[in-house]
Amino acid sequence: MNGSERVRADDGALVARLIAGEARAFGELVDRFHARMVRLAMGFVADRGAAEEVVQDTWLVVMTGLEGFEGRSSLGTWIFRILANRARTRAVRERRTVPFSALGDGAEDGDSGLGARFDGVGHWSTPPRAWSEEDPERVCLRREAMEVLGRAMDALPANQRLVVMLRDVEGLESDEVCNILEVSETNQRVLLHRARTKLRTALEEHLG
Repeated sequence: MNGSERVRADDGALVARLIAGEARAFGELVDRFHARMVRLAMGFVADRGAAEEVVQDTWLVVMTGLEGFEGRSSLGTWIFRILANRARTRAVRERRTVPFSALGDGAEDGDSGLGARFDGVGHWSTPPRAWSEEDPERVCLRREAMEVLGRAMDALPANQRLVVMLRDVEGLESDEVCNILEVSETNQRVLLHRARTKLRTALEEHLG
């Protein structure tokens, strides 16, 4: 059984426990996804309070629709798609943001060294150096660098932040991200590359 099959099997087992009404299973589900859902919702709506409300609405939809989960995608992808739809509806209703599809492809940012930093499938042309966690000084450096990356993430345009969050933080495949955000593969790829370029630039500036 490969990794994807194991994930699907684990998802199916968890869903079966949830449908059976096992309270502990719901706790596991919330622990696994709640914070991640809030981060994703923040990419659509204007403040954390609205994001929390979107997440609560999403949980209601998820729990009432579990029997309709067919396992064609991972449980996380299914939940994130529901969340994105709820967040998108909330954002448009409140007129705080525009729909994700109207945010463009990031072309206003220019190339930003994109071609030199990544290959044709989005991998680093020159990967960042690995840090050893055994050296306390390097551990501190890594912690500082993660704070820099966090601030750089927050500064990204919403469309770029959502794509890089789903791809690089959540580890989803490009087709899953396109499905969740309802964007084309080309748009997803451009947004991802531009976001990664900005994050790497911020890290390089921090490291001197």
